[in-house]
Amino acid sequence: MKFCVLTIFPEMFDAFSGYGIMRRAIESGSICLDPVNIRDYAEGRHKVTDDRPYGGGSGMVMKPEPLAAAIQAAKSKMPDSPCVLLTPQGRRFDQEIARQYSDLNGMIFVCGRYEGVDERLCQAYIDDEISIGDYVLTGGELAAMVIMDAVIRHIPGVLGAEDAAEFDSFSGNRLEHAHYTRPRVFEQKAVPEVLLSGNHGAVEAWRKESALLRTALKRPDLLEKTGLTEAEKKIVKNWCRYLESLASD
Repeated sequence: MKFCVLTIFPEMFDAFSGYGIMRRAIESGSICLDPVNIRDYAEGRHKVTDDRPYGGGSGMVMKPEPLAAAIQAAKSKMPDSPCVLLTPQGRRFDQEIARQYSDLNGMIFVCGRYEGVDERLCQAYIDDEISIGDYVLTGGELAAMVIMDAVIRHIPGVLGAEDAAEFDSFSGNRLEHAHYTRPRVFEQKAVPEVLLSGNHGAVEAWRKESALLRTALKRPDLLEKTGLTEAEKKIVKNWCRYLESLASD
């Protein structure tokens, strides 16, 4: 999969591509990351990419000409890849969108800066607008990195274990189960005995219940979104019986 990132700060992606999963994915050939400097497509000695907004107001707006030229150049190499603008006005990024994007052969990201991008550019060249949350960043570069990191986890072979991404938090609208590692006892708190039992069926049942409990406590909105499976309903009924027994004492 190829990522083309249009930005006025391409050097920001040097560290991102040089470590961890992204570095390994690039080295294996699963991913190609191409940060492109929008200034290379700006005219004039100063390579200006922004200007004052019509109608007045504070801040600057990204000019349409350099961005249009940069997008056209990217599209000539990646004609089937969607052009995505990172903006707080876009639809909220989530795990499902990450899965959908992972099926693509490539993506072109436009990293906005200043007060935003000329609306005419958006209407003519942008296929999708994505936000990573209801807050404002100084630019789209960090958002692009977040999205790429989430997307590549779904590409076969990137994580090593083929089913690793399947059990990530938000898969199936559930948080991931609790995790434990050595030492067996830490500050007088022991690892749950079931995880030491060697009983794979019991471990799997514990993990499903742990995931359901963590989701109910931390993100109940996810349960409301999809409802409970039959197996989860049995778990909840067992909780209810347990709580009733406590209340009856």
